[in-house]
Amino acid sequence: MTDDDILAEFRGSEALLEGHFKLSSGLHSGHYLQCARVLMNAERAGRLARALVQKIPREVRQEIDVVVSPAMGGLIIGHEMGRALELDALFLERPDGEFQLRRGFRLEPGAKVLMVEDVVTTGLSSREAIAAVRREGGNIVAEVSLVDRSGGQADLGVPFYPLIELNFPSYEEGELPKELAAKPVTKPGSRAA
Repeated sequence: MTDDDILAEFRGSEALLEGHFKLSSGLHSGHYLQCARVLMNAERAGRLARALVQKIPREVRQEIDVVVSPAMGGLIIGHEMGRALELDALFLERPDGEFQLRRGFRLEPGAKVLMVEDVVTTGLSSREAIAAVRREGGNIVAEVSLVDRSGGQADLGVPFYPLIELNFPSYEEGELPKELAAKPVTKPGSRAA
């Protein structure tokens, strides 16, 4: 799957939005990727997951015992990655603001985990999710995401394999370009920032 194919999937599902958005990271952008829309079709979600599996080096794929993703954003693609890899897929939740396994999910001590996200912008949520897996006794072998918005700058502390890298500019609150600041802001993400 080429970058153009991937972007066509986002555009075709109306998942690539333009306007003024406050991202879950707290940054502002003129573009937002609504991964829930691109993943709402099971066939499309499966295609994207299979393409993402191909981004993971074979030797890393062979190590993975289980897939873990943070809810909400990573839940669907995490599940599809579990299906594509023929592995169980667990998810983390934040009932009290900190990621944790719930619903009877648990990791075997030393389990080799693939962390799966939808979008990485600053890497904060990923680092928090990785820390939670480590607290639960898991060992992160790599992280994957549908989209890397960090410009390759997110330091997750583990190997990182995004399906696509998109360089949409993002801005701190006090550094908004005039044309972006003039537009009403929308907060479409799943986390309060």
